[in-house]
Amino acid sequence: MTGLDTLRPRLPSPLQELSDPRFARHGLRLLLKRDDLIHPELVGNKWRKLAPNLTAAAGRTVVTFGGAYSNHLRATAAAGRLLGLPTVGVVRGEELAGRPLNPSLARCAADGMRLHFVDRSTYRRKGGPDTLARVLRAADAEDAYVVPEGGSNVLAVRGCRALGEELAGRADVVAIACGTGGTLAGLAAGLAPDQRALGIPVLKGGFLTAGTGALQREAFGGPRGDWRLDDRFHFGGYARVPPELDAFAEDFENRHGVPVERLYVAKLLYGLVALAEEGAFPRGATLAAVVTGRPFP
Repeated sequence: MTGLDTLRPRLPSPLQELSDPRFARHGLRLLLKRDDLIHPELVGNKWRKLAPNLTAAAGRTVVTFGGAYSNHLRATAAAGRLLGLPTVGVVRGEELAGRPLNPSLARCAADGMRLHFVDRSTYRRKGGPDTLARVLRAADAEDAYVVPEGGSNVLAVRGCRALGEELAGRADVVAIACGTGGTLAGLAAGLAPDQRALGIPVLKGGFLTAGTGALQREAFGGPRGDWRLDDRFHFGGYARVPPELDAFAEDFENRHGVPVERLYVAKLLYGLVALAEEGAFPRGATLAAVVTGRPFP
């Protein structure tokens, strides 16, 4: 990919088999699709979603959106620094503008991202053309290339199809934690017909089925692949990491020596263990869990 080749992504990402009695006793194999090893700063599905958008930006300023702890904002800021692209992050929460930056936003700023804070009502309406135009004007970025929150647009979904293609024939079920549904939409499209994709939403609300379907229609003209969502493992919503989940993640790290990102990957792995205990997968099945991120900082 022109311009991005210099970043040397590790593709296809490694596939690692784990020995875990919580799966083995149900006759299941567990593989980790280590997308967290694609690039040290553009980690996991952020690479797959951002790469085609950065190419399309063609050197223009990139504007994108996120909350105060957004992995997507950090990845976009890092890409801007590495590629010499100006970036603007529109951050949810006008009240944050007068406060010291948290570590996540401080990293964005250190990487050269210009932060523009908006009130939550405006942020909710950012998808509307008039609101978006006002936000871009206020951010002095009217001619910028716009990437949506979470990076999920048509180019990103098509970019994530390669993830499914890399896993074709390697697992019966491929599971991934979901924020906006873009990675799931592309992943499912790339899998073989006898494979299915399972999404574990990390936000509550039950809105991702419609959102993922809409993204597939935009990207591919209609539904693609066999996929479903299980909404039971969000632990109260985005960025909610109660002690039970943190303890689970720490135990997984100790068992396998794999760093577990808490906001997405921990919920995915917890959900898979719970589903295995419920007998949700047939004996002899191979499960692949996509590791989309690493702990921060």
